[in-house]
Amino acid sequence: MPDAPILSISPPAHQVTEALAHIEKVVVDGLRHGFFECSIACEIRSGGKRQLVIRAGKSHKFTIPEEELLR
Repeated sequence: MPDAPILSISPPAHQVTEALAHIEKVVVDGLRHGFFECSIACEIRSGGKRQLVIRAGKSHKFTIPEEELLR
């Protein structure tokens, strides 16, 4: 009987990592297109969480817990 495949489980993605990847995608896509406009806003919500909003055609929100912030 063949061995069962070993599943690799990656750690859960952090919101900071996802937000930075999204910003990079927006910039690279905009550069390829030739022009673009983007805005990034952040505010502190309850429990010290940061709500990051990236607007570039569509708005994307990321809620980042305080403990995820690099110190």
